[in-house]
Formats: sequence, structure tokens, C-alpha cells
Amino acid sequence: MGVRAQGGSLAPGRVVGDGRYRLLAQFGVDERAAAHLWRARDGQLKRDVALTLLVGDPADAEAARLARRTLERAAHASKFGHGGVARVLDVLSLGSGVTSSEGLLGVVVAEWTKGSDLVDLVAQRPVAPAAAARMVQALAEAVDHAHQNGLVLGLDHPQRLRLTPDGALKLAFPGPLPEATLRDDVKALGAVLYLLLTGRWALPGGPAAIPAAPHAPTGRVIPPRSLVPTVPVELSSLAVRTIEDGGHGGIRTSAAILRVLDQAAEAEERTQLIKAVGEEEAVAEPDGTVWTTKKPVKDVARRKKLAFGVTVLVVATVVILAWGGMMLINLFQGESKSSGPNLNVAASSSSAAPPPSGEQPPPAQQPPPGPTVGTAVKPSAVAVFNPGSKGDSPGRAKNATDGDPGTVWKTDDYDEQFPVLKNGVGLVVTFKDPINLSQVKIDAGSPGSKVEIRSADKKNPKLDETKVVGSGDLAAGESTIALQQPQQGQYFIVWITQLGEDGDGKFVTELKELTFLAAG
Repeated sequence: MGVRAQGGSLAPGRVVGDGRYRLLAQFGVDERAAAHLWRARDGQLKRDVALTLLVGDPADAEAARLARRTLERAAHASKFGHGGVARVLDVLSLGSGVTSSEGLLGVVVAEWTKGSDLVDLVAQRPVAPAAAARMVQALAEAVDHAHQNGLVLGLDHPQRLRLTPDGALKLAFPGPLPEATLRDDVKALGAVLYLLLTGRWALPGGPAAIPAAPHAPTGRVIPPRSLVPTVPVELSSLAVRTIEDGGHGGIRTSAAILRVLDQAAEAEERTQLIKAVGEEEAVAEPDGTVWTTKKPVKDVARRKKLAFGVTVLVVATVVILAWGGMMLINLFQGESKSSGPNLNVAASSSSAAPPPSGEQPPPAQQPPPGPTVGTAVKPSAVAVFNPGSKGDSPGRAKNATDGDPGTVWKTDDYDEQFPVLKNGVGLVVTFKDPINLSQVKIDAGSPGSKVEIRSADKKNPKLDETKVVGSGDLAAGESTIALQQPQQGQYFIVWITQLGEDGDGKFVTELKELTFLAAG
């Protein structure tokens, strides 16, 4: 891509920097500092470089002062080495590599970053959430390392960034603004994440080529999830909380961003992997390899063989135990016949007649067994139950019953505890046929949450049309909620009446896995 230089004084083919650097193509303009971003050819070393050209009139004292401050900060950054930042090779100032006739106040020379332009990357469509998280993660590591060394990178402009061939974002045109702060770098990480997820820039001073992020009447930036519903709530919240200066629960350090990015990326990658495996067509090869539409997965065949072997072993064990039991019964019956007369202990009256000679007494009447608990029944469908509202990750509701604790369903992050904003939220499950539900096991990652188990007569009832049949508190890990008595039904709701806390002042509940146990 190319952004025309104002005034047309800079154009491909022109040589700057005391005749050393020939301009090849322009990649952006940071209007805030009149910084023009170019790819150029170093005529001496015969290599491509990235140039940040500070355009201005040398007679303008204030512009010259700001340019000097930018060059000083760039020179300081030349001592910093990290894979997420292009190495500064040289810094040219007026009288030292730059002449007043060039219309420049200074030049920052950096190594050229191969790859793609960030603006081009998001021009067609937003980036997948997991990929976006990983891209920003690499950049956040560079920021964290720089801040530990007291350096400001100045990456709060999307045209200064490029995507490397290995999928990481890199600051390709170093040169922090004179007044840039550590906080500006952190906000930039949130803005870059926002850009990747939505294709919009959420900070002032962005390029005209990128639409600005929309804002609510209150002035707050609209969350990415409101623009692109497939964005996970964790990443949407992270972007907004990092960008905004005020309010409760804001994120102020790159270290905090790294923690959230890593967790969110892993969760999203697991979700996508499960979906991909489920969608692939499997074809069995003679050697047992299962070929999918993407790559061979021997583990699938191995798991199938293991499951079959375990099933055969269980069946064989049951048959052996049953045979052994019959042999013991016959043994005791034989001993009873050969050792003397049968003894008949009457259960009621002494007038009960003894059995005819040579016949065994009828078996004693046993009381009917009580209900047994332990048969897990998998729901045929699961959905978010959110009367009068939307949100709370409806697309991830199935994660709570997919049999994998590594995939989760989470509520949105709330600033206030229930019932300030609403009475609650939950999941409604549907079974193919009515079951006699006795217990619900809940594997949760949010201690402090409180839930109710409710029965319903239909899939989408009103809350007052449901009945509470059990309740309990959730601990970290698995909790068991026993119903007051077994409940026959086809529709049940796990209703959250109190949220847990995430440690950053937000209220949220995370459900890893729900298991529904029926009474026998």
C-alpha cells in the first residue's frame, strides 16, 4: 500500500540522508509527528531499511525541538534488542546526516521487517480471535521487556506495525513521540487487539485508511463483541479495559495483558480444535491411521481401539463374575441337601406349612430397592438461559456439556453483583427423553458462585414458570448438588444467582463441565 506524502516532496526514487538512502515505497504517515514511514535502499550496505522521516521546516523552533526529542528517544531505544521491535541502525539529525535543504528534521533508520502491512491485513476481514491474541501476545512481550528497562516503544499507530512471516506483530518503524508514556504503550496493545478483532482503530490520531471505533453516548468505546459477536467475551473485555483510562477494573500493565492473552488464546484454540476435529471426515487406512480432511491423526484410531478393548474386558469380567456366582449358589444348595433337613424359619405364624419333601423353600421376599444414583445422562441440547437479555457467550454454551473440562462457558464480566443488574443467568439443557434427575455435578472455575437447579416444562420458559428443585454453592473444582428428591423432566436449568469474582474487581462465573445423574 502507499500513503502519499504531503506536498509531494517525498517520492520513490528520491535520495535522503546525505545521499545514502533511496526511497522505494511509502507505508504510512503518523500525522501526530509529521513522521513519514518508508521502505528504502541503503546504497552503501546494499540492503533494505525502514525509514521514519521527520518532515518539517528547520526554521520552526518548536517543530525542531520535538524532532530532537523523538530522535533522542530513538537513539536510546537503539540499545534495546527484542524480536518484537525492529533494531534501530542509525539516527540522523540536522547537521549530522540530514541537511536543511532536504525538508527533514531527522531520520530514524531501522532494519527492514519482512512480512505484511497491518492495515492490509485487517482491510478484508477481522482476524480470528485466537490468532489475534497470539499476534498481540508477541508484541506485549516486547513492551513488557522494554518497560522493565525504562523504555517507551511508541507503537500507538497501526502503520508502524508489520506482521512477520511467522505470524507475530513487530514494531517496524521505531520512533516514540516526544510525549509518549509507558501508559500509551499499554493502551496501544488494547487498540491493536481491538483493530485485529474488528478492523477499527480505537485511539485518536489513527490513519484515514482505517475506520474509527464507535463510541457510546457516554463516550466509552463500544466493545468488540458488540460489533463482531464471535469475539470471546474475555478478549472483548481485555481490549476495552486496556484502552480506557478511567473506570473500575482497568488494565495498566503489559504483564497483566500477557496473562489474560495467554489464557484466552489457549481457551479459544482448544475450542477451535474441538470444532475442527468434529467437522473433519475420517477415513480409516489399513494400518489403523485415521485420515481427516487436514492431516493423519493416529491418536483417533488408538483411542477407538482402546475404547473397544476396555468394553470387551468389562463384558468378559461381568460374564466371569456371573458364572462364579451361579457356581457358588449351586455349591451351597448342594451342601444344604446333603447335610440334613431344611430349616424353615417362619416370618409370621408358626402354622405355616413346611415345604414338601425334596423341594426347596421359596425365596424370601426382599424389600424393593431404593433409587440408585450414578447414571450420567448427556443432554441433547444446551443453550444460555438469559430472560429479557442477550449475551453471556451463547455460542460457547455447548462447552459446558462437551465432556472436556478444558473448554468452558463463562458469563459476561459484570461490574455489579447479582441482582443489581439482573436476577441471574444460566444454562438450560434439553434431554431427548424425560429423565429422573437426582444430582447435578458442576466443575467450576469460579468459587463463590451460587446456583439453583430448576425444572421446566418447555425449552424457553419464563423464570416464574420454572421450579427450584435444588441449590448449592460452587467451589473451585467439582461440586455436587443433590436435588431435594428425584425430579422427572426433560428440561432443566442451572441458574446462577450469585457470581464469583475474578480478582480484578469483576464478577463472573465459569462452568467447565455439567454432569446430570439420573436416579435408577
